[in-house]
Amino acid sequence: MESAKHAGDAAVAVSKAYGVETMFTLSGGHVFPLYDGAVHEGMRILDVRHEQSAVFAAEATARLTRSPGLAVLTAGPGITNGVSGVATAHFNGSPVVVMGGRAPQSRWGSGALQELDHPPLLKPITKLSFTATDAESVGQDVEVAFRTAVAPHRGPVFLDVAMDHLFSPSPAHEVRTQSPSPLEPDPDDLASIARLLAEAERPVLVFGSDVWMDRAEEAARDFAETWRLPVIPNGQGRGILPSGHELLVTRARGLAFGQADLVIVVGTPLDFRLGYGWFGGKEGAPLARVVHIADAPSQLATHMQPAASAAGDLSVVLWSLGAACGDAGVKPDAYSSWLSKLADAAAAATAKDAELLASESDPIHPMRVYGELGRVLADDAVVIGDGGDFVSYAGKYVEPKQPGNWLDPGPYGCLGTGLGYSIAARLARPSSQVVLLLGDGAAGFSLMDVDTLVRHRLPVVMVCGNNGMWGLEKHPMQLLYGYDVAAELQPQCRYDQVVTALGGGGELVTKPSEIGPALRRAFDSGIPYMVNIATDPQVAYPRNTTGV
Repeated sequence: MESAKHAGDAAVAVSKAYGVETMFTLSGGHVFPLYDGAVHEGMRILDVRHEQSAVFAAEATARLTRSPGLAVLTAGPGITNGVSGVATAHFNGSPVVVMGGRAPQSRWGSGALQELDHPPLLKPITKLSFTATDAESVGQDVEVAFRTAVAPHRGPVFLDVAMDHLFSPSPAHEVRTQSPSPLEPDPDDLASIARLLAEAERPVLVFGSDVWMDRAEEAARDFAETWRLPVIPNGQGRGILPSGHELLVTRARGLAFGQADLVIVVGTPLDFRLGYGWFGGKEGAPLARVVHIADAPSQLATHMQPAASAAGDLSVVLWSLGAACGDAGVKPDAYSSWLSKLADAAAAATAKDAELLASESDPIHPMRVYGELGRVLADDAVVIGDGGDFVSYAGKYVEPKQPGNWLDPGPYGCLGTGLGYSIAARLARPSSQVVLLLGDGAAGFSLMDVDTLVRHRLPVVMVCGNNGMWGLEKHPMQLLYGYDVAAELQPQCRYDQVVTALGGGGELVTKPSEIGPALRRAFDSGIPYMVNIATDPQVAYPRNTTGV
């Protein structure tokens, strides 16, 4: 059998066979053969300033391209630094392979540099976490890692390789990648869902991130449009129905979820973002019946008993459910009055907010930022959210015109994703605008990776909502206790000067009239550029306590 130069060659060759184009990493001696393999195989190596950014970049690559991402981390602290990124990929169902270095097996137990048994640490937040058996097994082990990561339900896999094994000769591994047969839903489950829809008067359809990840956006849009169902997107479900679509009722979310009698949730968990699956019950309405549809049985809700559920490839599920609805006698015009009510509520909410989106208040109201941003975003812009209060407005006022163009940390809520996500977005969408929305708290986690953007010539526009505090904590603490602690940041901190010092551009904005021109300068600059906007610290994003 032909031998690779070393196990690093074998690992990278298998990665390329699974569509990996970029290795995200931070330099470490334990993994030099993987870098050498990337050089031999012509794979891009993109090095960052903190390992968490490498994993976040790999995860964003997976979410934007729907192909697996690869992060390579050196042993010990390199891997522990990446744990938050792996956990985020776990909660987002992102197919990421993290390859780690490992102290030499020949010295194991004698106190070698950064000797740590990593797989047990990663096991709870991965589909599979293991150590390569020896140099000869590396190619096969890497294939197992990728095959596991991309299988429904997708998720991260961790594999480490002992340093002495990684440097040793290893046989080339021939990969025979083949797409698994799509998981077929149970026809009886679909028939049950169709009957519920035929009986409903006030249905709502929720599209989550797995609709995008399962390449089911066409089937999802067709299902909504055929049966005239109001839609609320969640996560990367945004853009499946484009901004302005008549069935998109995001701005009437409270009314829709509060008075619905049937909520069909597709491709996202029934977690805190969706009130844990409890809908209806507002203004005299009974509790809604809930349908949960997932890409794999393991993702179906277990903390509550939905009225019906189904699992399978989401394209197959939605196309087949459409046929079942026809058999069940579902009538699209049956929901017209409900749809009109939601459309009127959405229009009223939009009209009500128009004044604040154009607010001349000083200090700047955060909504004015989004009013200005909406004027300069292109249809294919990739918008990334990394923050609390400030980014919450983005979830409400940024409605993508195309699917696959929205990234946020997801249900794990990990701050610091933004720079890694931005790196990946610029590589995945080289001709699109890439906009990173940062809270000033989130900026502190990863802003040093602007250096990565600069070194690799990756222009990104960063918009920082700078209110000088941890807004999600300060206001609630004051409400609860009458005081707050550990919630203050430096007012008008010059994060823009940090970006400038690292080789990018930036400016501080303190007046509403300055926002639009600053954004245009940022997009025209062709470099990493921060618009650092001092917003009113007294304004808190309005929240309820139910998650609905």
